[in-house]
Amino acid sequence: MVVYSSSMLKSSLLIWVLILLIVPILHAQNPAPGIEHTARYFPLLSGKKIGLVVHQASRFENSSLKTHLVDSLLHSGMKISKIFAPEHGFKGTADAGEYITDGSYQNIPVISLYGKNKKPSLEQMQGLDFMIFDLQDVGARFYTYLSTLHYVLQTCAEAQIPLLILDRPNPNGHYVDGPVLNLDFQSFVGMHPIPIVHGLTLAEMAQMILGEHWLGLDKSLELIVVPIQNYTHQTPYTLPIPPSPNLPNPHAIALYPSLCLLEPTAISVGRGTSMQFQIYGHPSFSSGNFSFTPEPNLGAKNPKLKGQECFGKDLRGASRPTQIELQWLIDAFRSYAGEAPFFHSGFERIAGVGSLKKQIQEGLSEAAIRQSWETELSKFKKMRKNYLIYPED
Repeated sequence: MVVYSSSMLKSSLLIWVLILLIVPILHAQNPAPGIEHTARYFPLLSGKKIGLVVHQASRFENSSLKTHLVDSLLHSGMKISKIFAPEHGFKGTADAGEYITDGSYQNIPVISLYGKNKKPSLEQMQGLDFMIFDLQDVGARFYTYLSTLHYVLQTCAEAQIPLLILDRPNPNGHYVDGPVLNLDFQSFVGMHPIPIVHGLTLAEMAQMILGEHWLGLDKSLELIVVPIQNYTHQTPYTLPIPPSPNLPNPHAIALYPSLCLLEPTAISVGRGTSMQFQIYGHPSFSSGNFSFTPEPNLGAKNPKLKGQECFGKDLRGASRPTQIELQWLIDAFRSYAGEAPFFHSGFERIAGVGSLKKQIQEGLSEAAIRQSWETELSKFKKMRKNYLIYPED
């Protein structure tokens, strides 16, 4: 367990830095997420009124428990007062962007952080002594669990409630790439000046958010991290449970940071099929050996190009990326022959910059586009080293 608690000079936050445990890196063993190490955090919870930020993947897998964190804490006699759920909901079945209402589980209120508010309110935090955050992220700037983390950090600081992060591996933590967000395009799908693929776990991101003073608060925060054991940023990790409905397998998760650039365009990336984020296409593409037809399914009630046969690329045999595969966006733009504009209004929010759309339209090469990212990307990589909990290799 790592606890942060020392004064930062020239800072509006207090970050306490005290290492209670050195993380052993044992390459012969599988990564063990923070949730598994109950002896390191259960003693902190005794007698506390607990709030949890969790979803369907907040489960024990490597231990003999094989249960959800909520059920395990209840079975151990802990007092859970409130559950907070991110995008896709507590059960992880809602569409991307779907408004989610409050509910309950085991007679515990489940408060949606993707409904009437995305930031926990101080009123919602009343009566809590302790907050636990356990979400499985995929390491992309626009995956909204990172934005939920930001708001939870912010509200915990405002309410002076300690926050415990049970850290989990980043399945795309083996590289860092993409344009760094220009804050002119800041939104819930991009809140921080970081590249598309940041190469950090959520606990490392929490350290960065605090260390770079991105909360904008003159408040202290007690942040406690239970780290992953047997993990480096190059350690392969297969998520035991899909983190959201349209990332059903390791290949979709690996291709997601690159193919999500096609989401705010006319192109389908397979929502409404069983090959989400492993294919892309459009009815206007030249017909070939591969086609698909999006239809409503779990996580895609009304998919783009519903009922239309799309021709395109099957990427299920593609290698695991080690950079943003920009060529897929370039090829899709060049192949598109539809009547509607290729780029939709939200493209800049996903790209994080205003230049990428123009570069694609002007026909710049992938090499030239990537070169335009280099200065800001190099600065980020240098800053990132200050917040690493786990080795690079």
